[in-house]
Amino acid sequence: MRNGRAISVALLAAAAAISSPAAAETPRELLVSAAFAARDKASALARIEAAIKGAQAIIARDAGNREALLQRSIALGYRAKLNRSPADAKAARRGFEALVASNPGDAEAQLGLAGWHLLAIVEMGPLLARTMLGARQAPGRQALDRALAAGGGRALIPAYAGMSLIQLEPGGVAEARRLVEAAAKARAPTPIDQIMQRHAAALLVPLRAGDGKAAAALAEKLMPFGRLAK
Repeated sequence: MRNGRAISVALLAAAAAISSPAAAETPRELLVSAAFAARDKASALARIEAAIKGAQAIIARDAGNREALLQRSIALGYRAKLNRSPADAKAARRGFEALVASNPGDAEAQLGLAGWHLLAIVEMGPLLARTMLGARQAPGRQALDRALAAGGGRALIPAYAGMSLIQLEPGGVAEARRLVEAAAKARAPTPIDQIMQRHAAALLVPLRAGDGKAAAALAEKLMPFGRLAK
């Protein structure tokens, strides 16, 4: 019951944090809303499409706008996940790779690239993820390490890292717990940091109990689109 209550509290808080009238205006806000507040695939996809349109409009005016380029890549990755689209997935990867090539110290771009590789492996298995998309664990872990090194003490980075790794390897409780504990104590300057920090606190319950399998199942629910009906 403790895990169930923790999930409910974390998800309700996440929805409340991003459902104000001022939300969903920028591509970033739209994507946070799609990932954590949308209750069905159709509404999530509508927000993702709006984020892509908004990012493209910014890029049309300012081709080098890193925030817009990052959010477009995230949006393409999200659309790939919901629509099972290899073309969108590969476009998202190209976007992340271009961003990290131009600035290896961009923690969010490195995190996006890490998640692209590692979560594709979680969802599809290592053989299919590599065959269909070219996703591999080694570059994913390398990008994750770079994101953590450049993260500036924000909650988003270690929370996302811990949630990804426990799904990738449910036996790796110690590493995931270290990351998630760091996230629970980190700075949370933005709404996504605050959401992920709350989710990290919820995930600490099974991690501290040493139950990697339960932690992996909970992490799946707390990651983007984990609330959507299957």
